[in-house]
Amino acid sequence: MTLGSHQTSIGKSQVHLTPRWLLDQLGPFDLDPCAATVRPWDCAAENYVEAIDGLAQPWKGLVWLNPPFDRRLIGRWLAKLAEHGQGIALVHARTETAWFRQIWTGADLILFLGHRVNFLRPDGSAQPANSGAPIALAGYGEGANRLRNSDLPGTLVTEWAA
Repeated sequence: MTLGSHQTSIGKSQVHLTPRWLLDQLGPFDLDPCAATVRPWDCAAENYVEAIDGLAQPWKGLVWLNPPFDRRLIGRWLAKLAEHGQGIALVHARTETAWFRQIWTGADLILFLGHRVNFLRPDGSAQPANSGAPIALAGYGEGANRLRNSDLPGTLVTEWAA
């Protein structure tokens, strides 16, 4: 099976690197608390790899959050971003899930991208399949302003009932 097929991500690789074009549209960022240990570029000025445990560290500045897509972990990362209040989270648009409630209750706006994203491997090459689900970018504080002012294609949602 490929990343684009219907399957769980639990137990599989959680390394799905952000495409450079997305960072170029929305950056620069001060912190990436979920940085891959091996990566072709930094997503932010400061990068916490798994060994540093970004959840246990203080967050500062504008955060870029491309969290592990494991449904057992993603809610913890989103809760920390909501508490921090400044940044953008890239997630699958699984709006019905318990972890997405962190976005419904904490984000200032959501941009549902108009197309699926091809993530990258640690060497910078494209993964062979797209993300397997639509992508949502959740904006908090200045991150919301950057999404609002971006040219990214999709649907920008600024009001909803949680």
